[in-house]
Amino acid sequence: MYGPVSDLIPSSPVFEMYPLGFLTMTSYLEERGLKVRVVNLALRMMNERRFDVPAFLSKLNPKAFGIDLHWLPHAHGSIEVANLIKRIHPLIPTIFGGLSATYFHEELIRYPAVDYVLRGSSVEPPLYKLLTDLASGKRPTQVPNLTWKDNGRVKVNPQSFIPKTLDYVDLMPEHLIKMVFRHQDLQSTLPFRGWWQNPITAVFTVKGCAHECVTCGSSRQACTTLSRHDQPIFRSPKNLVKNMIDISRFSKGPIFLVGDLRQAGENHASQVLVLLRKANIKNEIVFEFFGMPPLSFLEDIDNSVKNWSIELSPESHDENIRSVQDKTISYGNTEMEAVIQAALKLRCHRIDVFFMIGLPYQTQKSVEDTIHYCEHLFKNTDKRLSCFISPLGPFLDPGSWGFEHPEQFGYRLFAQTLEEHRQLLIQPSWQHILNYETKWMSRKDLTLATYNAAEVLNRLKIKYGRIDKVRGEKVAHRIERARILQRQLDVFYQKGKADPKVLQLLEGEINEFSISTVSDKRELFWRRHLVNFRIIGIARVILAHLRDLILKTTHSFLS
Repeated sequence: MYGPVSDLIPSSPVFEMYPLGFLTMTSYLEERGLKVRVVNLALRMMNERRFDVPAFLSKLNPKAFGIDLHWLPHAHGSIEVANLIKRIHPLIPTIFGGLSATYFHEELIRYPAVDYVLRGSSVEPPLYKLLTDLASGKRPTQVPNLTWKDNGRVKVNPQSFIPKTLDYVDLMPEHLIKMVFRHQDLQSTLPFRGWWQNPITAVFTVKGCAHECVTCGSSRQACTTLSRHDQPIFRSPKNLVKNMIDISRFSKGPIFLVGDLRQAGENHASQVLVLLRKANIKNEIVFEFFGMPPLSFLEDIDNSVKNWSIELSPESHDENIRSVQDKTISYGNTEMEAVIQAALKLRCHRIDVFFMIGLPYQTQKSVEDTIHYCEHLFKNTDKRLSCFISPLGPFLDPGSWGFEHPEQFGYRLFAQTLEEHRQLLIQPSWQHILNYETKWMSRKDLTLATYNAAEVLNRLKIKYGRIDKVRGEKVAHRIERARILQRQLDVFYQKGKADPKVLQLLEGEINEFSISTVSDKRELFWRRHLVNFRIIGIARVILAHLRDLILKTTHSFLS
C-alpha cells in the first residue's frame, strides 16, 4: 500500500514515468546516427496483465540496456530489472543514470547486474562516448562522469562534463514518433498511465535550482553535491521557445515549463515572453513560480500567451515554516494572495496552490491550520483556483539538506543506503515505507495528518464548487477505506500476522487505496480537446521517415 504519495503528480504510486532525459538522450544519440528505443516497462506491466516481461526482454538485442534510477522509488524495481536482463542477456552491458544513481553510484556499481553508472543531471555526450567506446572494444577510461568495473575493480572517472547551458541538446518529439513507427509499439513510449487523457508535456527551462528547499533533491545544495554545479544551468530563451514550438506541431496538450523562468533574471524571462508572443503557440502554457513575481510580469504573460496557467508551491500557510523550508524566499501570504488576485483578473485559466506535509517545525495542528487557510483562499477566489496537499513521500530526497543534516532540521532517518531504501519499498504500507519522521510528527502522525487533512480539504472543495459532489463522495469513500486498511496493516506490521481478508487485499489490486485518496487524480487534468494531437504534423514526420527509408533502401540496392 504505497499511499497517496503520487496523487499530485501524473503517474501512479509505482512512478511508471521515465525521466525527460530519456527524450533528450534519444535526440542526441539519434542525431549522431545511433538507434534508440525507449520502453516504459512499468507501464506495459500495468496496462497488460498478461504482459510477459522475460519474453519481451528476450526478443531485444541492443548494444546496451539503459535503466533509469532517477527517482528513488525506482530503487527496488530498477535493480530487479537489471537482474532479469543479466539472466537473459549476460553479455549485454547495463548502464544506469539519474540523480539517485548519481548519489549512490559507488554502492550501485557493486550490484552484480550493474556494469556502468553515469553521474550527473546531464549525460548525453558521456553516454555517446561510452557507447562508441563499447562498440569499438575500447576500455572507457576517458568517458567523463562514469563509474564502472574494470576486471572487478571499481573505477570512478572524473565528473568533468558539466555543461554551462542546456542548448547543446534539444527535446525533439519527431524522434519519438519515428521510434513508434520503427518498432510498431506505441504503448512502450507513453510517459505514464493516463497520458492519453492528460497529454501534458514538460520542458525544462533549467537544471538545478537557485533555491535551498530543505527537502528537495534538486536544490542548489543537492546539485552542488550531485551534478557539481553550484548555479542553475539554463536553456536560452531562443532554444526554449524552439522546443515549445516543436512540441506544438504535434500536440495540442498543455506545455509545462519546469522551473521558475525568473531564476535566470528578469531580462531572460522577458526575452522568453517576447519570443512566445511572436510564436503564437495555441497550447496551454503552465508557468511555475518559486517566489512571487511582480504583478507586471503577470501582465507581460497575459500579453504574450493566449492560454496560460500558474502553479504556486508555498508548502505551508505558516510563513515561519516556509522560511525554514527555503531560506532563499521571503514572501508572505499577503504577497501571494495579491499575485493570485492579479492573475484572476487577467486571462489566467487556472491556479494550483500546493502544500506539503512533513516539513520542519510542522505539527498536526499546523497542518489543520493550512487547510483552514485553503478555505480562506476558496472564499476569496473563483473556481479557477484550487488547493492541494500531499505528504512528502515516500522518501526525503538524498542530497537535500534534510537528508544530509537530518538532526539540524529535526528529521530522523530510517534509511541512508540504497539497499536500506530497497528494503523499505517492500514494507506493507506507506507509513513504514517513509524513510523519515520529524521531531514534531512520527510516521504514524504523518499518515494520520495526511488523511485528516485530505478529508477536510475534500469537503471544502465540494462546498466551494472545486469538485462536484459525486466525485468528492468517491474520494471520501476511498479515504475511509484507506484508513481502515492502514489500521489493519499496522496490526500486521506489529504482530506479523493479519486477517486473511487483509492478506487477500494485498495479494490483489490495491491501487484504490493509493490513488485519488488525498484528491481525485482527474483534478490534475488540464482542458482537453476533441482531438489532442495534430494529425497533419505527425503524418509529415512519418512520411519523411518513409521517404528516408526508401532512399536508403534504393541506395543500398544500387550499391
